[in-house]
Amino acid sequence: MEDNHNDDDLWGNVLRPSSVKTFKSTLSGRSTPRGSPTLKRLSSGRTPRRDGRSTAAKFTWFRSNRLVYWLLLITLWTYGGFYIQSRWAHGENKGNGAGFGIDQQKVNVGSEENTRRELISDEILIDVKKRNGSKFDSSLNLSMAERSNDILPPRVGVPKKRMSRKERRGLRGKALERKKVTDKDAIRGAEAEEEEIRMTNSTFRLLVGPFGSTEDRILEWNREKRSGTCDRNELFARLVWSRNFVLVFHELSMTGAPLSMLELATELLSCGATVHAVILNRRGGLMAELTRRRIKIIDDKAEHSFKAAMKADLVIAGSAVCAQWIEHYLAFYSAGSNQIAWWIMENREEYFDRSKHMLNRVKMIAFLSEMQSKQWLNWSKENNITLTTQTAVIPLSVNDELAFVAGISCSLNTPLANPERMLQRRQVLRDAVRQEMGLTDDDMLVISLGSINAAKGQLLLVESANSVIEEKPSQTKIRLKPLLEAGLNATSLAGKFHLRGSPQKLKNYLQLYRDNSDQEIPAHALKILIGSVGSKSNKVMYVKEILDFLSKHPNVSNSVLWSPTTTHVASLYSAADVYVTNSQGLGETFGRVTIEAMAFGLPVLGTDAGGTTEIVEKNITGRLHPLGRPGTKVLAENLRYLLKNPSIRQQMGLKGREKVERMYLKRHMYKLFFELLFKCMRVK
Repeated sequence: MEDNHNDDDLWGNVLRPSSVKTFKSTLSGRSTPRGSPTLKRLSSGRTPRRDGRSTAAKFTWFRSNRLVYWLLLITLWTYGGFYIQSRWAHGENKGNGAGFGIDQQKVNVGSEENTRRELISDEILIDVKKRNGSKFDSSLNLSMAERSNDILPPRVGVPKKRMSRKERRGLRGKALERKKVTDKDAIRGAEAEEEEIRMTNSTFRLLVGPFGSTEDRILEWNREKRSGTCDRNELFARLVWSRNFVLVFHELSMTGAPLSMLELATELLSCGATVHAVILNRRGGLMAELTRRRIKIIDDKAEHSFKAAMKADLVIAGSAVCAQWIEHYLAFYSAGSNQIAWWIMENREEYFDRSKHMLNRVKMIAFLSEMQSKQWLNWSKENNITLTTQTAVIPLSVNDELAFVAGISCSLNTPLANPERMLQRRQVLRDAVRQEMGLTDDDMLVISLGSINAAKGQLLLVESANSVIEEKPSQTKIRLKPLLEAGLNATSLAGKFHLRGSPQKLKNYLQLYRDNSDQEIPAHALKILIGSVGSKSNKVMYVKEILDFLSKHPNVSNSVLWSPTTTHVASLYSAADVYVTNSQGLGETFGRVTIEAMAFGLPVLGTDAGGTTEIVEKNITGRLHPLGRPGTKVLAENLRYLLKNPSIRQQMGLKGREKVERMYLKRHMYKLFFELLFKCMRVK
């Protein structure tokens, strides 16, 4: 009986009927009723009762709240889906894809694509090494080197050993080190020639500027606080907010294309977008400016830049030189053509030849002027290329920093720095800079900023200035002087020299000649300033050619000033009286410096070609002259005309300023940019 009693008690304590009915009471940790006999519990691995109470209570609360249970399941399911998708999108599916529900055929295709990507990056590295070993043109550097014939096909059927993460990281680090070394060697090779000409007064005779400190002191300028000028009410700002952009720079020189891309990156950042910059060639002086404006730079221009571009909402390539990068990127990621906008800023046929095979492989192409757009379409027809890509024309604009100094209403104006007060400060800046240059109020300062090379025509400008400065009186005036001193009258002089006109007009002419016979136009009345000395885009041999010409003509040499390359150009525009754009060949693509000079009220003397004809209105905002050597005589006449007519200079300058306010301010450019981005990106 005792054994049976023990069995019943054991059964009652271990599996009570009440606990069989509900699973909840078993886990609740309740003890036996008070009237039950005390028994020794069997040894078990269960948690002590006190711990069991708290744990079981939490589990009971969790099961009673089914909403929390389902939310947790949905969260885990979503996280797992995103994790698998991200691994697949970034090419990390090298292993067995069966776990993701992918058949073996797709896995083989993925492995072949990964092999192809590695070959592409290796090819880029080999291409850079080849170019470093050869002599190439310093103006085009890596960007215009011979493009490779074909991309090597992937190795089929060769099993690839999967490396560990540590091994891959080590190989990637070594590859980056090799690329950095080759890039540094290429930059040193490009800079070797430029270092032959030292920026000293002994070389350039009259080297002035830069005037950054003077500009900051007078204008009370703080560049750190004036980098972001986004107008959040504009459609452009609403569209790019929280978007991701990758901007491809072909170089970092202080020329039109890199500066335009720099300002675009700054505007995107100030409007709330994320911007990454891919630098194909680090030649130039804009690296410090990129760092100051907090633009993220991707060191690698191969695989890392390709992966960043895959994640971006839009890739904007800022030059025709970017064709090679676009080609390698599309080989790496074939679906990327729908997310590339190509802003082409060159207008030479050699650039077209390098990029023509990629024109139909991007989403949209933007040009700077109608003239450039027509020229590229004509070249496409000549090469039997049907351009199916959408095109747009987006002219450049005067940024808010220069418009602010020029006294044009912009987003930087404040009650203490309104346009009227900025005009007064600009006049003070003009007087201070001209005093540092050694100029007088009677001097006419003609400036020409930009890279010093044959395409910009600075030598032709110097030759035109030389013909104006060394101009001698006509032979008639020389022969008239001794006869006038002898006392001959107008009638005898008219018969002797066959002068036409009424006797009264001849008398007036002679009287005017007598009054001004002792007065001469001072030789220093015309001054020429050539900018961008020391730029990496300059041609050393062309600079030497200009210096040789000046050494042979001392009169004009005393009237030519040089200024180093700088971003403080507002002081130069303020001090100038006339701007000359003397671009040769097909002319200027657009002329960024042209509209900047017009914003400061300067008349423009430009070549009758390219985008200059769309900006400069003949005899209204400036004058035009032919290309090449024949244009030097016309340019000299135009310089002489403006030198003798200061009032006409001011009138032309005011007309040009009005045109800039009407067509070429920042809001005009970004309105066109909004239309391009709206067509290229999916609207959220």
